Amino acid sequence: MKTILPVLSFVVLSLVWSCGEKKQDNQALYDEVMKVHDEVMPKMDDIYKLKQKLKKQISDTPDLVDEKRRTIEATIIKLDSASEAMMVWMRNFNPLPDSLGEEKAREYLEDQQEKIKKVKDEMLDAINKATELN
Repeated sequence: MKTILPVLSFVVLSLVWSCGEKKQDNQALYDEVMKVHDEVMPKMDDIYKLKQKLKKQISDTPDLVDEKRRTIEATIIKLDSASEAMMVWMRNFNPLPDSLGEEKAREYLEDQQEKIKKVKDEMLDAINKATELN
């Protein structure tokens, strides 16, 4: 009995410590996801402004060469797509309640991290293409 109590205490403490670490890991992962979001969210304004400039370029240049017009229009579509990707990600992102379990929360956050990184890449690519045309 004397040896069971210390062993049992050790096991319980180990489990508590392990759960605490997982919770901290998930919080760090959540923070990383939000960091990427916070980094690119202000670029939504850049996307809007670039889109307006490109539309103006089309309307102000009636004799624009067809190939150039198609390139500008494709870039506008790319800007719209990037903007929509961010909006869709934000609508679908739901921080999970603790009741779901640490493992499920980690899997969800890893998936969201991958998705927001793709949104970031799409946004930056669209901005770069639009900037090249101005």
